[in-house]
Amino acid sequence: MTIQITILKIEDYGPWTLKLGSDREAQLQIFQAKLYSDLQRMFSERDSIVYFNRFDELIAITNGISLEEHLAIECEIRDIYKELNISMSIGIGATPLEANIDAYQSRKNHSQLDGSEWIYGNDQIQLLYNNSNKLSADMFAQILHLDIDNSTKVSDILSPYEITTTMMRMFSDLIELFVEQKSMTFYLGGDNFMVIANNVSKDKVLLIVNKIYENQNIKLNCGIGVALTGRKAVQAATEALDTIRSLRDQGVIRPIYEIKCI
Repeated sequence: MTIQITILKIEDYGPWTLKLGSDREAQLQIFQAKLYSDLQRMFSERDSIVYFNRFDELIAITNGISLEEHLAIECEIRDIYKELNISMSIGIGATPLEANIDAYQSRKNHSQLDGSEWIYGNDQIQLLYNNSNKLSADMFAQILHLDIDNSTKVSDILSPYEITTTMMRMFSDLIELFVEQKSMTFYLGGDNFMVIANNVSKDKVLLIVNKIYENQNIKLNCGIGVALTGRKAVQAATEALDTIRSLRDQGVIRPIYEIKCI
């Protein structure tokens, strides 16, 4: 079982930003927010989901999205942002980190897929697309949706900026703990984190949640969603997290809950 990852990158972003002059920061923040909104809309319409990696680079789970659909998104983006080139590097792997590395290597080696100078993929991906125009049917996505258990207690004690420093420390710990599992962690704002996991057991997740509690004295809940596509896996993970809250209201404590849609 594998997962498909697409790295979305603004090419030559640094030199372009310098052309805007020194009074550019507000312009860049507006631009980055708009680009993220447009990409999230385009990929979510195709049952995918996009995460910020850096502001000039985003990562999407693109199980089931064909080369033709990648080309359609690229064309739409180019129509909106004519002054920039947005590259897409597609990779597959048994884990998200492996798929990410696969995609990165294709771009590094300038391995262009047929039909576009800005879409990259290796020979294996080209062969799969040539056979079916979509990647293999054995793909799935496992998403972990984590948040703080009863976060109002934290917000009652700390000021808004102190809460942010707490979230960043937790984010750093989660990144390190989950990258050991070849998984990728993203901060979604508030007290919410999502991990593209694939093949991480509930026991391992519990160990990591307990480690966070040992380090920071903060309890985390984790909803786990498993589905064929990224967006469906996220939906299942969030539903699982909502179930944890519902059970807690009934007096049942279950810090980890899983919903499988395959």
